[in-house]
Amino acid sequence: MITAETPKWFPYLFDRTEPAVSILITNIGELTTNDDSLANSRVKDAAVILDGDRVGWVGSAADAPAADELVDAAGRAVLPGWVDSHTHMVFAGDRTAEFEARMAGESYAAGGINVTVSATRAATDDELRVNLQRLVDEARRGGTTTMETKTGYGLTVADEVRSARVAAGIVDEVTFLGAHVVPSGSDRDEYLSLVTGEMLDAVAPFVSAVDVFCETGAFDAVETARILETAASKGLATHVHGNQLGHGPGVQLAVAHNSLSVDHLGFLDDKDVEALAESWRNGGRGTVATVLPACDLSTRMPLAPAKQLLDAGAVVAIASNCNPGTSYTSSMNFCVATAVLQMGLTIEQAVRAATLGGAIALGRDTERAGKPRVGVIAPGARADLQMLGAPSITHLAYRPGMPLTAAVWAAGRRAV
Repeated sequence: MITAETPKWFPYLFDRTEPAVSILITNIGELTTNDDSLANSRVKDAAVILDGDRVGWVGSAADAPAADELVDAAGRAVLPGWVDSHTHMVFAGDRTAEFEARMAGESYAAGGINVTVSATRAATDDELRVNLQRLVDEARRGGTTTMETKTGYGLTVADEVRSARVAAGIVDEVTFLGAHVVPSGSDRDEYLSLVTGEMLDAVAPFVSAVDVFCETGAFDAVETARILETAASKGLATHVHGNQLGHGPGVQLAVAHNSLSVDHLGFLDDKDVEALAESWRNGGRGTVATVLPACDLSTRMPLAPAKQLLDAGAVVAIASNCNPGTSYTSSMNFCVATAVLQMGLTIEQAVRAATLGGAIALGRDTERAGKPRVGVIAPGARADLQMLGAPSITHLAYRPGMPLTAAVWAAGRRAV
């Protein structure tokens, strides 16, 4: 019998050559499902059956049908695996000196990205792949089962393509971020034409979305709108980095262009909050407000107003923003704890934002193009879940910084 005390490691991607088996996880002390069809998404004395790579059944432990294998959760909490919808993990090099300078009082500016661009261009494909796999493995051990990552540290056609290709072999969703900054020594107009033309066409086979850093020192409102419109015309979803370094047009542009999400959001006014909330009213599918608390702390910027956004009716996601310059962590446990302790969210709101919220931000909350939904524990969803070494999700904030992830299943396979 497999038990929670005997974890077995698997790499991020699997070759399922053995027959699919069903796994009954029973004696769960508290099951968080994110399934709105249930009266209570935190179910006591629950059980789950994983049927191959999908969730096959959810209900009371007393009613659980038989399965091929049994896991006794021994009263532990089970919840969906984290869905980290915003990272920048295809890179080389180190920016420790920049971090130390920030901690000594220097302000963050977008130009530091060029340091990583130089190192990434100099790295081999294998070096980029090994570093990305290392970061993904770290995240998996912390309970993350769905990961997005962006390009954006190559900023030439060849380097953006290889970044996208490397990422596509390892993570769930790849986003093209050629519009990160204008690389040093480049003509601005020529680079914008490259991003909306040859570069975009070259990376398109490897990506599902396009992102734009709409910020002082990066791309302005007119440039951002051009990139978003071009991406949409090619059938790609869009995201916006916005309102990170100061108040700007990022939120309004994201909503106006039906972007899946707008991320960072440290500087919002009431009109921005209302626009994000309004995008979800009357049954519409709006723009997710993605907050990045680890980044806010690392850059010493204001924490995004996640509670105000939720109270207004916006849909909120929490992501790590794992990158070498401003948020070198993939710990979603840390981000969830920060959201509760510093941003005013309840533990239920924070966990939902870090699971289902991230899935909505990636367009993965429903099954599409043969990809199962993630961020929920419900029949038909991908069999992604984590078990805590604690009886409830409250411990994620109650015991901040502790290694609470006891076991992880990704697509039905034991990963931790």
